[in-house]
Amino acid sequence: TQIMQTKYFKYLIISLTFVTWSCGKVATNDPQPVVLVSATLVKELTKQQLIASLAASLGSQVSLFVQSGVKQYKVVYKTKNTDGTEIQASGAIIIPSLTGPLPMLSYQHGTIFDDKQAPSYLSADGEGAIASFLSTLGYIVVAPDYIGYGASNNLPHTYEHRNGLATASIDLLRAAKEVIAQEKANWNQNLYIAGYSEGGYATMSLQKKIEEEAPTEFNLKASSCGAGAYNKTLSFKTLATTKSSGDPQHNASYIWVLLTYDRVYKLNRPMTDYFAAAYAAQIQKEQQNARIQGSLTTILSDAVKKGVTDGTDTALLNAVKDNDVFDWKPKTPTRLYHGTSDTYVPYFNSQTAFDAMQKRGATNVTLFPVAGGDHGSSIQSFLLGTIDFFSTTK
Repeated sequence: TQIMQTKYFKYLIISLTFVTWSCGKVATNDPQPVVLVSATLVKELTKQQLIASLAASLGSQVSLFVQSGVKQYKVVYKTKNTDGTEIQASGAIIIPSLTGPLPMLSYQHGTIFDDKQAPSYLSADGEGAIASFLSTLGYIVVAPDYIGYGASNNLPHTYEHRNGLATASIDLLRAAKEVIAQEKANWNQNLYIAGYSEGGYATMSLQKKIEEEAPTEFNLKASSCGAGAYNKTLSFKTLATTKSSGDPQHNASYIWVLLTYDRVYKLNRPMTDYFAAAYAAQIQKEQQNARIQGSLTTILSDAVKKGVTDGTDTALLNAVKDNDVFDWKPKTPTRLYHGTSDTYVPYFNSQTAFDAMQKRGATNVTLFPVAGGDHGSSIQSFLLGTIDFFSTTK
C-alpha cells in the first residue's frame, strides 16, 4: 500500500547511492499518433523547495540525495477503457532541472484506495512525491494514474487487470513523448520501467505489451518488477483453498480483483455468488472499501471455492487466466524482487514467473528473493536494487 511504500522509502533515503548517467542521443520528434490532450505545469520547484516538500513524507535525509529542482506536470491523454471505448486518463510527468540527455523512467504505482494519492495530484504525501524523488536522481519520470483515478475517477479502476493497466501506461508514455518535444526536454531515448505490488504487476503487463505490440516504439532498456501477482490462476486457487493472512486490507484487495473481473468480463453475478451470505450485503454496499477480518476462505462462498478448485467455474477461471502474465519470454533485462514471507502477494508469483520464463529460454531474467521479507519490508530491497540495476544497464 501507499503507506507501506512511504514508510520504507525513508529507509531507502538513508542508504541510497547517487546515480549518474551517461549521455545519449537527444530526443527527436516521433511520428506516433497524437494522444496528448493537455500538459499543465502544476509546480516548478527549486532544489531547496523540493527538499522541503519531500521531507515530511520521505524523511529529512532526502536532502542528501535531491540533486535538482523539478517541473511537475499533470498530463491528460487519450486511451481506451477495457471495453474499447476512448476515454481520457491522466498521470504525472516530472522533469528534473539537470543537464542531460536523461533517460525516462515509467513508475507504476502500487494499490491505493484514495484518489488523491494518485500521481497526477502531485501531493506531498502521495505517489507524486515518490515520482518526484526518482526524477531528481536523473530521470524524466512518467507516472500513470491508471484508469479510475485522476481525470478518469468517474470510472471504476481496472484493478489487477492486465490490459487495462498496460494500455493506460503505454498511452501515457506516448503522451510523454509529445510533452518532451513541446518542452524541449533533453531525453536520451532510453526507457526504464518499474513498480511494486500492483505496480509490479502493471510493470510486467506493460513490459509484455511493449515487447509484443510496440517493440520499435520504445527503447526499453530494463524492467524491475516487485512483488506482483503475476500468476493469477495459482493465486486464486491458493486463496480459495488455503488460510490467508486475515488482514482486512489484504481482503479488500482480493475482493476488488473479483469485482473487477466480474465487471470487465461481464459475468455480472450477484454478490451472493462470490461471497458468503454474512458478507455479501456489506460488499455489495461498500465494494472494495469493505474491511473484513478473517481468512478469505471464510469470506468466499462455498460455490465459488468449489468452482475454482475443481475447475468447473470456467467463466471465472477464464477471466482469471486472461490476466496471467507470468508465462512468457521477456527480451528485456528483467529483475523480479519478492519477499519470501509475503502474506499479501505470495512469493510463488515471482518464483513461478522466473521458472516459466527460464523454461521458455529467457536468459536475462533474474529473481531476487528477499529472505524473510514481507510485503512492506521488502520494498527497500526492491528500490535499492532497482536504482542500481538501472544505473548499470545502459
